Amino acid sequence: MKLRVILPTRIGFEWAVDKVVAEGPDGFFGLLPRHVDTVGELVPGILSYTAGGQEGFLAVDGGTLVKLGSEVLVVTGSAVAGDDLEKLRTVVEESMQRSAHRDEASRSALARLEVDIVQRLVEMREGRRE
Repeated sequence: MKLRVILPTRIGFEWAVDKVVAEGPDGFFGLLPRHVDTVGELVPGILSYTAGGQEGFLAVDGGTLVKLGSEVLVVTGSAVAGDDLEKLRTVVEESMQRSAHRDEASRSALARLEVDIVQRLVEMREGRRE
């Protein structure tokens, strides 16, 4: 099978694989080349795959998995690949910290914009009364 990981701006990863194990809302499920075609939701977590007897891992931020014929497509917002779970855990934690920092900066900027808009509306309203 071909495992292809599609990210918002590009095809992130592509491997020839023998088996895929992923996690959906109802638990883990496995896919082999002759399994029936399917579509499923992925929860944030670790997707594993086997290629030539070697196991690899992919941390995904949720998404959708589609198996169609000999191709497995994973569409996700972000993904990190690795063959060592401990190193992958460290990379994912660092990525989550950066993401949390960006989210906080975005919320802060949005709050400043909201305050500025309210101040300008008040000024406009007071200007009309005079």
